[in-house]
Amino acid sequence: MSATDNNTKPPQNFLDRFFQLATNGTSIRTELIAGLTTFATMSYIIFVNPDILKNTGMDQNSVLAATCIASAVATLVMGLLANYPLALAPGMGINAYFTFTVVMQMKVPWQTALGAVFISGLVFFVLTVAGVRRLIVEAIPQSLHAAVAAGIGLFIAFIGLKNAGIIGSDPVTFVTLGKGIASKETALAVIGILLTAGLMARKVTGAILIGIVTTTILALILHIAQLPAKVFAIPSLRPTFLQLDIRGALNLGLLEIVFVFLFVDMFDNIGTLVGVTRQAGLMNEKGEIPRINRVLLADASGSMVGALCGTSTVTSYIESAAGVAAGGRTGLTAVVVAILFLVSMVFAPVIGIVPSIATAPALIIVGSLMMKSILDIKWDETAEALPAFLTILAIPLTFNIANGLALGFISYPIVMALSGRWREVSWTMYVLALVFVLRFVYLGHGG
Repeated sequence: MSATDNNTKPPQNFLDRFFQLATNGTSIRTELIAGLTTFATMSYIIFVNPDILKNTGMDQNSVLAATCIASAVATLVMGLLANYPLALAPGMGINAYFTFTVVMQMKVPWQTALGAVFISGLVFFVLTVAGVRRLIVEAIPQSLHAAVAAGIGLFIAFIGLKNAGIIGSDPVTFVTLGKGIASKETALAVIGILLTAGLMARKVTGAILIGIVTTTILALILHIAQLPAKVFAIPSLRPTFLQLDIRGALNLGLLEIVFVFLFVDMFDNIGTLVGVTRQAGLMNEKGEIPRINRVLLADASGSMVGALCGTSTVTSYIESAAGVAAGGRTGLTAVVVAILFLVSMVFAPVIGIVPSIATAPALIIVGSLMMKSILDIKWDETAEALPAFLTILAIPLTFNIANGLALGFISYPIVMALSGRWREVSWTMYVLALVFVLRFVYLGHGG
């Protein structure tokens, strides 16, 4: 054998080359585990979304199928086109707005509401191709990048603590210890937190996924969760497929509805995108996100596909951070999630056995990991620190990523201008500050 043969590196397989696994410091095994982890933390949407949208009169099983298909398509586009470990699904919050405000309060037929979702997705797509969305993302200063990541970390942890029963609501103090703090459900969630943290401290690969599976098994043993009556169930898409009424949405002039769908989707995506890519170390040295337009095309296409199938606006999920924490760095993670969404459409009863107390530990652990970004905020410079602090605080306390972004975007250019540093602020930030001010004025008038 020649010396050349001895020095030849083993050939990379197709997945290595396509997703650039070696370049991103990951492996097929790690990406598979990351995909499973992300899916495990966000699979609740398969059941929660249909449960919310059924209030509009839509067929629940059909919405379940639409949820899986729209999530799979959007996440697949993210993985194959953008090569990022981000997963997408119908957004929580916007599905409630779709159901309780648009359909139930405004008396808009769900078919017409789906038409508005499609139009907002189309506008979203056009803005992305035109580069407007990239301009917005890249205008965000470094301090707000870090603040968004930390704010989302607190947001994720807050959701996890609530799902675990560790915290609950209170009419006087707003938040307090949960009423079920001594319950076996909460005790099991705490065990899951400690187990996951211990495994991560020992640098066990797939620690988060192991924690979820172990907690689920214990929940079954303690009868907190129950085995499904059947394993297979294939829902029909027919009741909602292609039932959207685009002409009706245009004729009714539902501009404010389209605007809300567009607005929430845009800024929830920006917040998630900044937070998760920063956590994964995927930003470049300038704080920019490579292939940003490809990333943004994924949720735009997802919303249009979702409207065609029969579900509300699709958006990037903050639970993607769980997969990133498990080592996910490329689109292969997203492809795994997409495949699992399609498979889950058949095995929906089995997926449903994972209780929220089993995914709560993952959310809390990931939230703690994302807090490290606050080290990148210049806390000794008030013009940088105050807007960042407001962003971090507002995201969990208002339970809304867009609200946190709004306060940060409004306060940053104002404080910078008052400190004499107005030239350091991008003109895009001034425009966005005005847009956010108008949003709050609009909401203050009952919008």
